[in-house]
Amino acid sequence: MNHSKFSISRRSLLTGVATTAAISSFGVAAEKQASSFILPKASQSSAGSLAADEAFWAEIATYYDRTQGIVNLEHGYWGKMAKPVIEAYQRATKMVNDQNSFYARKRFPKDIRHATSRVAQALGAEEGEIVLTRNATESIHNLIRQYQGLSAGDAVLFADSDYPSFKTTMKWLEQDQGVKSVEVITPSLADQQQLLHAYVAAFDKHPEIKLMLLTHVSNQHGLVFPVVEVVKEAHNRGIDVICDCAQSWGLIDYKISDLEVNWAGFNLHKWIGSPVGVGALYMKKGSLNKIAPYPGESDPDNSRAYTRVHTATANFAAFLAVPTALDFHQAIGGENKQARLHYLRDLWFTEAQSMSHIEVLGGKDSMSSTGMSSFRLKGKNSIDDANKLQQRLENDFGIFTVIRKGLDSGACVRITPQVFTGVDEIQQLVDSLKKLA
Repeated sequence: MNHSKFSISRRSLLTGVATTAAISSFGVAAEKQASSFILPKASQSSAGSLAADEAFWAEIATYYDRTQGIVNLEHGYWGKMAKPVIEAYQRATKMVNDQNSFYARKRFPKDIRHATSRVAQALGAEEGEIVLTRNATESIHNLIRQYQGLSAGDAVLFADSDYPSFKTTMKWLEQDQGVKSVEVITPSLADQQQLLHAYVAAFDKHPEIKLMLLTHVSNQHGLVFPVVEVVKEAHNRGIDVICDCAQSWGLIDYKISDLEVNWAGFNLHKWIGSPVGVGALYMKKGSLNKIAPYPGESDPDNSRAYTRVHTATANFAAFLAVPTALDFHQAIGGENKQARLHYLRDLWFTEAQSMSHIEVLGGKDSMSSTGMSSFRLKGKNSIDDANKLQQRLENDFGIFTVIRKGLDSGACVRITPQVFTGVDEIQQLVDSLKKLA
C-alpha cells in the first residue's frame, strides 16, 4: 500500500524504527543514535478528520498481526506490539540471553536510564520523577502501602469505578493503619460535572479523609474523570491524591503536568505498545516525604523516587524495547490515536444508545469519554447476566469482549477497539447488538 498521506515502505519503517533499539557488540542500546524515520502523518488534516480516514488506518493496521478466528474487541488488557516493536524486543531478548550477566551487570543500568529518560520526556516529566516498574499495579500498590500521612481516625477514599485490586488495597489500610475507608459511588453514565459533584459531596460528608485514590480513566467503562478539578478540591481540604493512570496514557494524549498530580502509576504495555511487563511510577519533585522508601531502601533526603520501588530482576528486553514503542506511538501521533479510538467508540455507542434493550455506560460527552466504553442489557446487571452476554457475543456472533464487575450499579461488558480495528468490525458489533433484543 502507498497511501498518499502515509507514504513509507515497510522496509523503511522496520529499518528506521529499529535504529533506536540497535544493539552494539556489548549489547548496549544505541541511545545516541536518533531514529532515522518519522512515520508520516496527514499534515494537512486535523486529528478529527483523520480519525475517519479508513485508508490511513488500514495502512497502520498492516504493522500489526491480527487475532485469528474472531473479532477481538478486548484490547484493554494489554496492547498489541507493532511489528517494529516485536522485532526490537526479539533482538533484545536474544542479546540479553547471549550476553547474560555480563550485559546485565555492566551495561543494563545505562540502558534502563535511557529508557526511563525517554518515558519522562514523552510524559513531560522532569529527570528523576519517573521510575520504570513492571506495571501500574506495582506502582500504585507501593504508593498506597508506603503512604505515611495517616493516623487512627483518619479516612481514605476510593470509588466503585476504580480498579478492583486498588480498592481492596485501600480497604486493607483499615486493618493496617486503623483508618476508615469511604467508597464514593459514581454515575455509570456521566459528564464531568456529575463526577466532580460526587467527589465534592463525599469530601463534604467525610472531612476526616486524608488520602484518596483517583482514577483518570476507569477500567470499567472508559469514563474520564475530572482529575484537575477533583485534585484542586482535595488539596484545598488537605487530602493527598494517588492517581491511577493505568488505562489513560496513550488512550488519551496528555502530559503529566496537565493532571496537576503529585503521584501516579502508568502502564506502557497497554496503549503505548511496549512488551508486557513495563509500567511507570511518577513522583513529582518535592513530594516524596509522605511516601516511604520501599522496605530496606534508604533515602534520608527524600529525593530519590527510585527508592520507592524494588523491582529486582525483571524482563531486561522489555525495558530495552521501550524507546522503539515510544517511537512508533509518537509516529502515529498521540492525538491521532486518541481521535481514532474515540471515533470507533462513537460508531457503536451512538447506535446502542438508541436501542431500547441496551444500557450504555461511560462518558456522556467527549470530555468524559474515550475509545473504551461498556454496555449491558437493560435490567440485566448481575455477574451471571454479564457472563452470559459475553459468551453470546463470542459464541453466536464471533466477537470477543470482557466483563467488568466492579461497579456499584452492576456488571457490564466492555468494548475496547484498537488502532487496527476496522469500521467493518464495529459494524459487526452493532449488528450483533440489534440481534440481542
